[in-house]
Amino acid sequence: MNLILDTHTFIWFSEDDPLLSAKAKSLIEDSDNNCFVSTASIWEMAIKISLNKLKIKIEFKKLREEIINHDFDLIPISFEHTIIIKDLTFHHRDPFDRLLIAQSIVEEFSIISKDKIFDKYKIKRIW
Repeated sequence: MNLILDTHTFIWFSEDDPLLSAKAKSLIEDSDNNCFVSTASIWEMAIKISLNKLKIKIEFKKLREEIINHDFDLIPISFEHTIIIKDLTFHHRDPFDRLLIAQSIVEEFSIISKDKIFDKYKIKRIW
């Protein structure tokens, strides 16, 4: 299964945070699944760290190593993703989450997120 990790999912998994659901952790650790971290999540973390709205245990410049060490793939933002965003209903206004939703739609990947508002979109959310 191909899985996009929401930003909080990636952080909680990397930090072994108990807020991560057992199901999410199990799916991420399952070597039969391919896990993806979106460039949008990295961008979101950079902005929130710079605004002092997010603290993470790992040094930001080492996030690439963290992604590689967990055998995750980085999913870039494509033009096709932005086409979906243009017509995406505004159930959710967070621009980073909207991009993750668009990526999930275009790539036909499930998304691991605690954010129930994602369920209003035609994607498969797992938590």
